[in-house]
Amino acid sequence: MNQVTDIREYLIDKLKEEHCFWSYDNDSINDIPDEMLVELVMIHLDLPEINLLFKLLPFQKVKRLWIENVVAQGERYYTLNFFLAWYYFDVKRPHSYVKAMATRQLNKKMGIKRDMMAKKQNM
Repeated sequence: MNQVTDIREYLIDKLKEEHCFWSYDNDSINDIPDEMLVELVMIHLDLPEINLLFKLLPFQKVKRLWIENVVAQGERYYTLNFFLAWYYFDVKRPHSYVKAMATRQLNKKMGIKRDMMAKKQNM
């Protein structure tokens, strides 16, 4: 299992087995973006499948997508994120790191909403 398409197809098949796509049209499942793939694999699958993400995508991209899509969910996956930060990303103080990254993501989202509201008021 070396080729990118084989890895991607394998991960999508594993996610189908976990019923992660119950609300999706079957034709659209194979076209899911990397953001969704990283999020679903990290949340629903096990270490061997998570390891494959790093063969599929560059390390920094996996880390960025993890922060933006899994860490950003805050307390819901705190224990999982603590483990992922320590195990995969070699974070020295994972508790502090996860909290800081979750706060940063929340602030980014709030900043975008504030900018959109300000633009609407100026119209």
